[in-house]
Amino acid sequence: MRIGAVLFDLDGTITEPLLDFSQIRRQIGLPADCPSVLEAIASLQPQAANRARQILCRHEDFAARNSTLNPGAQTLLTNLRNRGIPVGILTRNSRICTDFVLQKHRLSFDGIITREDGPAKPDRFGVLELCRQFRAAPANTLLVGDYLHDLLAARNAGALAVLLKNRPDADRFANHADFCISHLDEVLQIIDNLQQKK
Repeated sequence: MRIGAVLFDLDGTITEPLLDFSQIRRQIGLPADCPSVLEAIASLQPQAANRARQILCRHEDFAARNSTLNPGAQTLLTNLRNRGIPVGILTRNSRICTDFVLQKHRLSFDGIITREDGPAKPDRFGVLELCRQFRAAPANTLLVGDYLHDLLAARNAGALAVLLKNRPDADRFANHADFCISHLDEVLQIIDNLQQKK
């Protein structure tokens, strides 16, 4: 099986986890167990939604400006490019913060989908759109992420879900993953193992 593309979540996957969603929920006034900040904001009345978006954007801007790469991110991207495998970013973050992070760390991707481009993860839209751009079958595409939204987006699109276990609660999501890794360089091992299978 040949892998035709590898898609990555941004925050917590390419970069080290920095967004404090518990604090974001508190400041917006959302329940602690709210599963999706974006969907919750969309359900608010216009004035409250505008205030909530401002809070979210402040946190995202701080995280972007103070971002650091996860160990192995740069090397993995270089190795994938050397193998001729297209790489994409699929994030629920904003375009402006995504572009800032990529420029700050001098990273380039063959395709980028942010929340402004269409329905956000766990919707399958972003996976299918990047697969279309790369002419890659979803079944031959890896989506690497650190949270449930990433895994469900992969599943919803028929792609392979890879969980980067770098969060204290990562094991809660493991049953939704096709593969679990602790370090980004393990993505290459997954690709090599899949290519050995007919």
